[in-house]
Amino acid sequence: MCVWKNLVTSVLIRRQYSAMIHNVDLTKARQNILQKKAQFAGQKILVLGDLGLDEYVTGEVDRISPEAPVPVLAVKEEYYRLGLSTNVALNIKAMGGEPLLVSVIGDDIAGEKVRALLKEAGIQDQFVLQDKNRPTTRKARIMSGSHHMVRVDYEEKTTISSQCQKEVLDLYRQALQDCSAVIIQDYAKGLIGADLNADVIKMAKAKGVAVYVDPHPSKSPQTYQNAFLMTPNLKEAAAMMKWQKSSSDLLDEEVLALGKELQAAIQSEALIITRSKDGMTLFENDILQVPTFAKQVYDVTGAGDTVIAAIAMAQAAGLSLQDACVFANYAAGVVVAKVGAATANWEEIMESMDSH
Repeated sequence: MCVWKNLVTSVLIRRQYSAMIHNVDLTKARQNILQKKAQFAGQKILVLGDLGLDEYVTGEVDRISPEAPVPVLAVKEEYYRLGLSTNVALNIKAMGGEPLLVSVIGDDIAGEKVRALLKEAGIQDQFVLQDKNRPTTRKARIMSGSHHMVRVDYEEKTTISSQCQKEVLDLYRQALQDCSAVIIQDYAKGLIGADLNADVIKMAKAKGVAVYVDPHPSKSPQTYQNAFLMTPNLKEAAAMMKWQKSSSDLLDEEVLALGKELQAAIQSEALIITRSKDGMTLFENDILQVPTFAKQVYDVTGAGDTVIAAIAMAQAAGLSLQDACVFANYAAGVVVAKVGAATANWEEIMESMDSH
């Protein structure tokens, strides 16, 4: 009886949404993207999110410690990379835009290193607040060749103080005066919360600026209520709606029901669920399916950062949300063929477009 009930429910859901599902016109989308290419240059995109420093300590292991049964690493090299929301900013930069970072770092050596790396990357830091009461998030990765031995995290995940939040909002208000879109990038490190988001979204809407959200799955949908668009992956979407079924086992019709449910929960104009090899699904009044353009997948790390950066940039340049999704999937197809958090520039994206 249960099997028949599930089958009937599945058929009803499929019928409910089948008339709403459309496949994107790739030829027309590519034409539109090329027509707007020049408009990408100089677009200012505000990125509100947690900042961090990635540290890599690499070397060789040729013996076990006499103090404990652990390997001893003979260090050969130490180097640093920008982490967390800075990858969104780097993608915006690679696509010809100008990211305006609004965030908090600590008054420490790691914070100084973040500022130095931002300057090296040509990204402004005048809207990055220094808080003496919390450390800069830092992830130290200990590597022997390509083998990842251990990761050490230095961070404080408690919510920023009310005074710090007030100062962040003041910086946000300043940056908002000169931007085309706002991205909220939430890594659950203490900066992003429902109260801050409510003010951020309200101020952006008052200026007619769209707010795009890359959520953290541990947060409730209401944390991001009234944003224009949210871009979770399928696993994150299921977690946010507390679906018990594994995201990898969801049928297409269940994905559609999940998307509509999540969109209603955050009261957004649109929602995108990224689906790895199945591309992405855009929920507006209708439902649009955009295929993946990845030829090779080596590492999906940071692909979500590329997607949200590309969509915000594309819409700021004047593309429709549907065309922006196509552009974002071309960009994502570029970065998943690289190792680690990466960026996609116009030359690479054009090459990807030409090969499909």
